[in-house]
Amino acid sequence: MKQKIVIKVVKMNCEKCKSKAMKIAVKANGVTKVEIQGDQKDQLVVIGNEVDSVKLTRSLRKKLQYADLLSVQEEKEKKKEEEKITLVQWPTMSYYEQYPIPCDPNPSCSIM
Repeated sequence: MKQKIVIKVVKMNCEKCKSKAMKIAVKANGVTKVEIQGDQKDQLVVIGNEVDSVKLTRSLRKKLQYADLLSVQEEKEKKKEEEKITLVQWPTMSYYEQYPIPCDPNPSCSIM
């Protein structure tokens, strides 16, 4: 089951803090994707299979002092529309005209 976990991290105002938060999230078991979202770029969106959201929030709190678990949802996979492929059978054509080759029963020259 894929999960989408949204965690609010207050101290993500510098690149170093954002990088640190993303490194912590990526190290968690089952994580497949990590994004930073929100109006103030203070929300960490983690997508993965069977990710322990409480453990992830605790580890973010240890390193960044404040992290609040906002939501845990089941991620639905988007269905791609299948492209319709139509097979076209082209008529078979020979680009070269075929001429009969005359055959001489007594060749005048021979290669030895």
